[in-house]
Amino acid sequence: MSIELEKDVKTALIVAIKRYFQETMDQEIGDLKATLLLNFFLKTLAPAVYNHAVHDVQMRMQEIVSEIDGTCFEPEVPLSNTLK
Repeated sequence: MSIELEKDVKTALIVAIKRYFQETMDQEIGDLKATLLLNFFLKTLAPAVYNHAVHDVQMRMQEIVSEIDGTCFEPEVPLSNTLK
């Protein structure tokens, strides 16, 4: 599965990578190097992060579903008790 980013998001990330290199490594890199690095991250790291996020959502959804009985359940009164 390939992770595709919106053009404006990709542009912002490239700017962030260039800024990171400038501020942290005191090294200026161009758009090409920043784009290649972003593509590397998207190809190698993003699937693991995505899978972890999906797992977290699945766990939360299971918690919510398990709470439905306590949240939505109404005890039933036998009809014979209500007719008296």
